[in-house]
Amino acid sequence: MRIKFLLAAVLCSVVGFAQSINDYKAVIVPLKYDFIKTDNQYRLATLSKSNLVKAGFEAFYANEQLPDGYTDRCQVLYIDVVRDNAFLVTKLFIQFKDCFGQVVFTSEVGKSKEKDYEAAYKECLDNAFKSVYALHYKYSGNAPVVNSKTPVAAKVSPAAAAVVTSAPVTQVAAVATSPDLKDPNLLYAQPTESGYQLIDKTPKVVMKLLKTSQSNVYIAIKDNVQGSLILKEDGQWYFESYQNDKLVSEKIVVKF
Repeated sequence: MRIKFLLAAVLCSVVGFAQSINDYKAVIVPLKYDFIKTDNQYRLATLSKSNLVKAGFEAFYANEQLPDGYTDRCQVLYIDVVRDNAFLVTKLFIQFKDCFGQVVFTSEVGKSKEKDYEAAYKECLDNAFKSVYALHYKYSGNAPVVNSKTPVAAKVSPAAAAVVTSAPVTQVAAVATSPDLKDPNLLYAQPTESGYQLIDKTPKVVMKLLKTSQSNVYIAIKDNVQGSLILKEDGQWYFESYQNDKLVSEKIVVKF
């Protein structure tokens, strides 16, 4: 009886994951994971995307311009491949995260005893994706239910705190306007544990954002300059910082 109960619980868990996965329209693939040094090293980005397509997902690289119909970043999932340190064995597993960085699904751990990194990573990734294939993904057309959390103020240096408190912030519930996707200065927001990183089309990280207690204000770091990214009443984002004791405001075109 106990075994039947456990099996039923596991089955319900798998079904629940599959249903939530099916509510997402596509998956965004980063060009670089934390455990590798360069973009698409060992062809991991390429292998990730090809496996996702094989599993039935629409997949796009993080530096790709999304087609029409993708107006909300919370419509898509963000894939991450994580290396699990082990002795004499290479282990990788896959995480699917929502637009707030919360894990929606974690794959089984893929293992390999190959000594060559490229061969080992490919075998691990293929094995990890077996549990993704088992989800039998099919887009449901339903809007995903995202359990958003109230952003928590990040810990920053006193200098950064001084910049944020000094910059004038209008306490108005501003609404961001849709950015021009053809703008050559367009930056794309990638979720991180503490906020976002903004990348250009090369792709290169241009700015790092840290969440604050206000949804329209981020602590921002650009070219080693600390300031704040603020959504103003005109619906545009501005990077504000003090340079030579003067407040400098720069318009930032960003796709969240």
